[in-house]
Amino acid sequence: MANTSTQSRQATTAELGHKSGSSSAMAIIGSLFFIFGFVTWLNSLLIPYLEIACELTKFQSFFVTFAFYIAYLLMAPISTRVLSKFGFKNGMSVALLLMSVGAMLFIPAAMTRVYLLFLAGLFILGSGLAILQTASNPYITIVGPPESAAKRISIMGICNKLAGAVAPIILGMFLQLENADRLRADIAGMTTAAREAALDEMALRVIPPYIGIIVVLAVLAIWVYKSSLPEVDTDEEDEAVAASNTGKKSVFDFPHVMLGVFTLFLYVGVEVIAGDSIISYGSSQGIPLTTAKFFTSATMVSMVVGYIIGIIAIPKYIKQENALKLCSIVGVVFSVGAIMTSGYVSVAFIALLGLANSLMWPAIWPLALAGVGRFTKAASSLLVMGIAGGAVLPLAYGALADSWAPHQAYWIMVPCYLFILFYATAGHKVGRKL
Repeated sequence: MANTSTQSRQATTAELGHKSGSSSAMAIIGSLFFIFGFVTWLNSLLIPYLEIACELTKFQSFFVTFAFYIAYLLMAPISTRVLSKFGFKNGMSVALLLMSVGAMLFIPAAMTRVYLLFLAGLFILGSGLAILQTASNPYITIVGPPESAAKRISIMGICNKLAGAVAPIILGMFLQLENADRLRADIAGMTTAAREAALDEMALRVIPPYIGIIVVLAVLAIWVYKSSLPEVDTDEEDEAVAASNTGKKSVFDFPHVMLGVFTLFLYVGVEVIAGDSIISYGSSQGIPLTTAKFFTSATMVSMVVGYIIGIIAIPKYIKQENALKLCSIVGVVFSVGAIMTSGYVSVAFIALLGLANSLMWPAIWPLALAGVGRFTKAASSLLVMGIAGGAVLPLAYGALADSWAPHQAYWIMVPCYLFILFYATAGHKVGRKL
């Protein structure tokens, strides 16, 4: 009987592995990660663009990232309930439809040039992404061997960052950035009526690309709903994990998960600062927006290079925790390099932070989820809440950029990378039976 049970479990695992490895399943998950990247990294261009169109300070403009990423903190507990009620696949469809509602708000926001409406749209987009992230990241982590989870997430990360590379370029084509540069130079000498008319016309340019986003999100929602994407039961755990979790009453009994959440908070914060501030930072260095619009793409390309290295090297040549150590050290070096230089060289260091950040997400997730068994959904929900670091730290950067300078504000990243180094070295082992 025991042998039959074992064979049954092996058959189920093999069947799931076959389905999850099918081209259809990988195309679906890859498409979702592409959408994560495309929608997320549009913010890098929205920050300087809305700064002009809505006449904002640096600090105010970084509420773009705050509204978007704070949704992860507020929505993560709701995300768990959505996935428990609808399952992974249908929950993803609900999330995509919710995101399309957020994109729709950009239409009245652009027509009225009301910054709060833009922020509301970004919050709803972030809310949908919170559900998608809660479902997709543990999905990718669970469906294969844990020691190669970072490799699978790296593959999905390439889809994400390639989208991030093209997103600001595509949006920049619609926003006519050469006119934005000229308007910023001329606005001080305009009459009130002329300035208002020019800014209204500028704001309206975001409508066509966001209509396209609405359509794509709706089509993806239908595709996912009708797909054969398999469900994953994260409430089951093998005998070894179950034995080690005896006496565990909640996810809060796992210190390495709590430290992982804070590590993810810091990581997302520095990643968003590197990706979303670089266009605005380049502009502050006297570089035209028509050129600066490519800087986020450079950051994303750096991340893709890092992901490719991860796919090749993890776990064959380097363990995922050692990759996290190396990346955090590189993050400190490049951050200091950006602060100590200026112009294109300084911008290049910020872009190269993409390389430092590339393997952090793929490594933190499996390290934080290791050994949690039936608490996986709850742990995943907490980790998604950690994405709120993208709301808090860039806003702090914006405040420092106003009070100090955009250049010196990058000091905020150094202690963040040092804590990530601690988690890679010792933090992920705290409270675990290894």
